[in-house]
Amino acid sequence: MSTGIYLRLKRELDKGRRAVVVTFINGAGKSCGTVKIKVMFTEQQLLNTGMPTESMSAMDHAADLYGMDAVAKHAKFALESGKLQYLQISDQDSILIEPHYPRPHLIIMGGGYLAKPLVEFGTKVGFLTTVVDDRPMYSNRDRFPTADKVICDSFEDCFAQIPLNEYSFVVVVTREHRHDLGCLRKILNHKAAYIGMLGSRRSVDLVKEQLRIEGFTNTAIQKLHAPIGLDIGAVTPEEIAVSIIAQAIRYRRSAGTCSDDIDSGENHQASWPEVDTAVLGELCKDTGEPRALVTIIDTNGPVPRKAGTKMLVWSYGMTVGSIGGGYAEGEVINAAWQTIGTGGVKIHDINLSGQIAEEEGLVCGGVMNVLIEDFQ
Repeated sequence: MSTGIYLRLKRELDKGRRAVVVTFINGAGKSCGTVKIKVMFTEQQLLNTGMPTESMSAMDHAADLYGMDAVAKHAKFALESGKLQYLQISDQDSILIEPHYPRPHLIIMGGGYLAKPLVEFGTKVGFLTTVVDDRPMYSNRDRFPTADKVICDSFEDCFAQIPLNEYSFVVVVTREHRHDLGCLRKILNHKAAYIGMLGSRRSVDLVKEQLRIEGFTNTAIQKLHAPIGLDIGAVTPEEIAVSIIAQAIRYRRSAGTCSDDIDSGENHQASWPEVDTAVLGELCKDTGEPRALVTIIDTNGPVPRKAGTKMLVWSYGMTVGSIGGGYAEGEVINAAWQTIGTGGVKIHDINLSGQIAEEEGLVCGGVMNVLIEDFQ
């Protein structure tokens, strides 16, 4: 039963830790093969203590075929690079190695006029959202019904309730710059993916100068994006929120670079794997319903979704998640129906550059290879 693996995976991600799921497959191809075993390795196991003994004993056959050291090497690469790997290790055997990272966490310091559209837009594009304010009327569920967490506490003390790590995108929009400074004194001592502060250039300069006086290095201060957001001429709160969310997305999709000169021609490769929380939530449920799990394992050329994207297909037609919609998704759903109930797994190739794609008016012109598993 694979449900247990995904329950463990969700627990790791909820704790803000990365993990890798390794699936050993026999005979996957155009005809059905079988999943031998599916194992999850935590970040700690891979980077600190190596492969756990209990997992090694569970994969003796696969280890005999490929070698546990080689599996560990590829799993560590996947963890650090964020890149899925599908490896053919013999005529009949293959390994799917999938890295999983926690969801990006948008932390909004201040519950004023700008916080509401920030929560709304941040939630829609996949961020976990937390709002902090020390005033009850600005930090409550009625004001922020879609936020994952609302904290009513002082800006100095709230950080005991907020994990700050490389998946944190912190937006400082408090009502006074003394509160901005209080937040920044805490935040700049942590490794956050993105830190931004609202303010005029003059007020920003004053805040930065005060931080230098207090001993913060130029390297630490350069992490602060202020004035915040992309320069799109935003005026209204909603437009400003769009510019901030857009900048956060750009930093997420540019492998966490701290340079504003992303479009300067330098090669910044996005490597943050996708996590569809709806799909993961369903994978954690032991419903007993016949389903198929679809995973994009490789792409070539322009395609709607990247490797690692998943969707679930039920025998009666329901789906959760998407690999891009349209012709490609319909073809995969048909192939998934043929796999449900077989206990098998197969690879299905979708060519989006052919005549059918042209007739459908698809803008993509690449190829996707998807792995379809009968999920029990």
